[in-house]
Amino acid sequence: MERRAFIKSSAIAAAGFTILPSGSLFAKANGKVRLGYIGVGARGMSHIAEGCLRDDVEIVAICDTQERSLKICREYIAKKGRPTAKEYAGGTDAYKKLLDHKDIDAVIIATPWEFHHSQAVDAMKAGKYVGCEVIAGLTVDEHWDIVHTSEKTGMPYMTLENVCYRRDVMATLNMVRQGIFGELLHVEGGYQHNLRDVLFNDGEHYYGHGLKYGKDALSEAQWRTQYNIDRDGDLYPTHGAGPCIQYLDINRGNRFTSMVSFSSKARGLAAYVEEKAPGNPAAKLNYKNGDITQTMINCANGETVLITHDTHLPRPYSLGFRIDGVKGIWMDVNQSIYIDHQSKQDDEWEPAKPWLEKYDHPLWKKYASDAAGAGHGGMDWFVFNAFIQAVKQKKQTPIDVYDSVTMSVIAPLSTQSLKEGNKTLEFPDFTKGKWNTRKNIFALDDSGL
Repeated sequence: MERRAFIKSSAIAAAGFTILPSGSLFAKANGKVRLGYIGVGARGMSHIAEGCLRDDVEIVAICDTQERSLKICREYIAKKGRPTAKEYAGGTDAYKKLLDHKDIDAVIIATPWEFHHSQAVDAMKAGKYVGCEVIAGLTVDEHWDIVHTSEKTGMPYMTLENVCYRRDVMATLNMVRQGIFGELLHVEGGYQHNLRDVLFNDGEHYYGHGLKYGKDALSEAQWRTQYNIDRDGDLYPTHGAGPCIQYLDINRGNRFTSMVSFSSKARGLAAYVEEKAPGNPAAKLNYKNGDITQTMINCANGETVLITHDTHLPRPYSLGFRIDGVKGIWMDVNQSIYIDHQSKQDDEWEPAKPWLEKYDHPLWKKYASDAAGAGHGGMDWFVFNAFIQAVKQKKQTPIDVYDSVTMSVIAPLSTQSLKEGNKTLEFPDFTKGKWNTRKNIFALDDSGL
């Protein structure tokens, strides 16, 4: 699709950026992006795999505290016929030596959540683009620090929220921008995913009876389980919030103004452990994280948003997306849609699939074959590609620092709201008023951004 035709087919044209890279910019004359990877465990390896598929990416350096992860990564890179990457290992500060590497344009951060803030801030100060896995930070202040650092250094920061690029999410975004749902009133999303086997994983009895967490466990069970023991709140809001931000033009003519969270009692994890391994001490733990946390958000333009976190119970996977407009409704949990005066039967659901195919987003039409076989149904290719294209073109990332912290800060805010008796909290305006005039850039460029 020609660029002008692409933009014409969208409801809003891209314009202006708030933060632009500065200094000596970047990718070599051969057009390759030189990447450093901080964290090459399970999620980091998925980004390594994406990098190995591309001729325009050089994997210059990798860093991890665990030799097991480095070994897997080292062998994978060799198997793919790629040059050996410089390795940085040891303690949790080893990444700082990687950041001293002058031939790195950008970093991919895929470490446990508690390290994201400091690693991202240090990377931006070192003049690197940052592509960071969720979550951005553990406190509201850490989110502000990321914004201030990005603004001061001019270095873009992008949360690598792949669900923003999910095919049905982008198709419905296309429908929103074309007015199919009419004026929007309410949207929903969340993370509704049975993670019990992830949170208790000894690597030897995965999906079995080992049920370990902490330093002797494997992968995310080494660290993620502890958050469920220590904190109540929506620990992982970005899968739901990211697409909702795009639907409602948040930070670009609209913004979140206030929010309140409610959390159920915590029973699911203890019940699971007792069922799988009777007598296991983890069944007696006092899990603070409620099994279902829901956060309601108000918007400046009058819409409401509901974000749900539900990872401790037996259930099929669903992110629970829903779009309500004056002309119709879409729900992904039942894969159904109803558009007033257009649906075949009055007041009856119809399958959403034909609508999603009709309004398939231009980026998916163009790049579906490139994304075939990539993680999470292809959306991993899209989010990785968007980041790489931004670095190559010396552009702002399509999910920028304001979008990134807005979808992530729901985590600490939800914890605060619950601690204070379901108190309604003012939502931070990370743009400091610029949301009124900022323009959309997400998925409006046929380069893949």
